[in-house]
Amino acid sequence: MASTSIFEKRKEKASSIKRNKDYKYENHLVDELVEHYKARLLRDTNLEALTQLSQGEMRLRIEQLVSQFMSEERVIISRHDKDILITRILDESVGYGPLEPLINDPTITEILINGSDEVYVEKYGKLELIDVSFRNDEHVRHVVDRIVAPLGRRIDESSPMVDARLPDGSRVNAVISPVSLNGTLVSIRKFRQKPFEMQDFLNFNTLTSAMAKFLEAVVKSKLNVLISGGTGSGKTSLLNVIATAIPPGERVLTIEDSAELRLNRPNVIGMEARPANVEGKGEISIRQLVRNALRMRPDRIIVGEVRSGEAFDMLQAMNTGHEGSITTVHANSPEDALRRVEAMVVMAGMELPSHVIRDYIVGALDIIVQATRLTDGTRKVVSISEICKREDGSHTVKDIFIYKRTGMTKDGQIEGYFTPTGYVPKCLERFAYFGINIPEATFSELYKEVNL
Repeated sequence: MASTSIFEKRKEKASSIKRNKDYKYENHLVDELVEHYKARLLRDTNLEALTQLSQGEMRLRIEQLVSQFMSEERVIISRHDKDILITRILDESVGYGPLEPLINDPTITEILINGSDEVYVEKYGKLELIDVSFRNDEHVRHVVDRIVAPLGRRIDESSPMVDARLPDGSRVNAVISPVSLNGTLVSIRKFRQKPFEMQDFLNFNTLTSAMAKFLEAVVKSKLNVLISGGTGSGKTSLLNVIATAIPPGERVLTIEDSAELRLNRPNVIGMEARPANVEGKGEISIRQLVRNALRMRPDRIIVGEVRSGEAFDMLQAMNTGHEGSITTVHANSPEDALRRVEAMVVMAGMELPSHVIRDYIVGALDIIVQATRLTDGTRKVVSISEICKREDGSHTVKDIFIYKRTGMTKDGQIEGYFTPTGYVPKCLERFAYFGINIPEATFSELYKEVNL
């Protein structure tokens, strides 16, 4: 029987220790018990067999084993502390430690770890520092290892940065020293269990019903769409929503760096890029996947995000019969988006004059949707624009709908409204070919939907 003197001396202290409601490691007695019983579980049980059980069965079995150990060692703690003890053992043995309750909180959209004692979360578009910490940097590294190891990836001094994905699809990026100057840094973009629908965006005032109908018509009439925006502006969510307008009889192929899209429709196939393995081999790039996609008879190709030379292959697909394709790019305005795509084509090794590259881009793309996250945390579609080709080969970008800011309230909320610009898009003629009728009055500047 294991020695219990260290625990017996502290029994009377247990009830006076602050309860750990925020999952912070302040209850030192529970800390010691967690480490002690984790060691006993590793030593005295078949932990691999435990991990094969369902979550409920595993919790019940671990609770039985810990209760047995505590009975043998004559350790008595409150029911509350025992619940914390078992949850901690589960989270740290087969879960993600202090991250577990954050990952399970549906109100949290992002988790940012700046070293072992500073954790921020994003709720409702705003970052806040929370009362959660790790024991030390090794504890953070242990959690990161638990995330990346099942995916065949690693993080160490020779490879100090890693991208991974949690089982629920949430994206994870981790950076360690010597690249990081603040210990282990972790960023987790959480995966929403229920995909957004257009009605959600209308409820959030992300866009108006007129803009939503226009975007649905754009997708149904097989125009090529580029969604532009900064980090966290909602580009992927917007792509996922407007892609639901694709008619059910079409074959859709999605290509992503990290799988996030969930199109609730038949005949959708997806491909995901793969980084090099620990030997530096086996990488499958987005560009390779786009090239391969052309051999798979897709009606539509959706690329989650273009970042490099794959932009040229995506444009080539758009220019060779794969109409109605959609992709996203990091950019702050429609014109900036075109310049970014142009730079990516150059990265693909295309030794062409800039005006030829620009003509190629303009010939492929039809509509640019600009998304932005405002300073109050809200996300807006701040413009929907049409790329107009002139007879002399030049082009212009015409805004169809825009969001106009008018001010800010005392509590920091952005005030403004969505409005058509008065420009009647040329694509209305194409809409008619597909049996879609949107009245020209929809684009009048008098047709204004207020968003306070």
